[in-house]
Amino acid sequence: MKESTLRVCHTIDNLSVSSGGPSRTVTQLATALARLEDVGVNLITQQFENAAFVAPEEKSVRLVVAQTSSRFVLRSGTGMRRAVDKLCRAERPSIIHNHGIWLPTNHWAVSSARKYGIPLVIHPRGMLEPWAIGHKGLKKRLAMAVFQRRDIKTAAAIVATSVNEYKNIRAMGFRQPIAIIPNGISFDKVIGSTLPNPDKRERVVLFLSRLHPVKGLVNLVTAWARLNTKGWKLKIAGPDEGGHGREVLALIEKLDIRDTVELVGEVEGEKKQALYKSADLFVLPTFSENFGVVVAEALSYGLPVITTKGAPWQDLETYQCGWWVDIGVEPLVAALKEAMTLSGHQREAMGKRGQAYVQSYNWSDIAHQTVNVYRWLLGRADKPDCLYLE
Repeated sequence: MKESTLRVCHTIDNLSVSSGGPSRTVTQLATALARLEDVGVNLITQQFENAAFVAPEEKSVRLVVAQTSSRFVLRSGTGMRRAVDKLCRAERPSIIHNHGIWLPTNHWAVSSARKYGIPLVIHPRGMLEPWAIGHKGLKKRLAMAVFQRRDIKTAAAIVATSVNEYKNIRAMGFRQPIAIIPNGISFDKVIGSTLPNPDKRERVVLFLSRLHPVKGLVNLVTAWARLNTKGWKLKIAGPDEGGHGREVLALIEKLDIRDTVELVGEVEGEKKQALYKSADLFVLPTFSENFGVVVAEALSYGLPVITTKGAPWQDLETYQCGWWVDIGVEPLVAALKEAMTLSGHQREAMGKRGQAYVQSYNWSDIAHQTVNVYRWLLGRADKPDCLYLE
């Protein structure tokens, strides 16, 4: 690499295909950064041997995967610890950009930054949100007291993906610079819905995310049972996490709505694209999101979106491309009823407004914002507009 090259080391606990948004957004960010001039990108992670994972599209991203057959080694992150330390000794990256908190792998990235005097950027990715802090709260309070608060204070800067996340980080007392940079989406395979005669076929409300209690599926299924769903089907897609899918299925059976609800399972690639294109509405009834990349994806496919105020998507109302509702069953019932009684042409018009709006979530722009933060931290550029000092 040339002497002027900005050398960035990204670290993330895993890139498993079933890990939700971060495995995709981190690899897409690494890809977008590597396509910039004079930026070299390393991406270090860990994985079980032979397990499937999401890889960056850009071949110039140097991907290091610490593979192991030992569950103990994976949980302790020792393989990744060695990989990060080896890179720091050999190449001394300009910046370490760590994604996530709480896990040993996150701690080892911070430790290497301290050891080698490398500026550290921490990207919590929603893990400091109130709901996330409260989930398994005793363990997290203990971790915060023992090591996590010190680790976060080590960061030269923090990246939040929304204004809400920025405010929640500040509320926890962290005073270092915080950049507000959203996640992006890939537009290259998005061409919008192609379904004909939207008012003359079975219509689809789509949920696509992890099957996890934070996503609000119990509320969604309960709301669905209260609606007139004639001519509609609710499709629930995504990887089951911790057996929550069984709980959701049991509720569907109890409410006797199996005929109008389909559990699709995990989808990727062309199957995922086809599912978006087959839908008429998208719903994410979440309790907490720092961003919610599936909302942006759904908008890019021309789908009106219903989500809750647990996600930072007030723009759905501002740009008239969806509904931003309170958390709970009754608000979901009201929004779904309104959305499902619109004509197909009305929903299509909303979808087109959403497609126009979501063009701002372009990975190239996001990569430039991120690099400007790096360069400011290194004293090579003026403070970017996305960075807040107070």
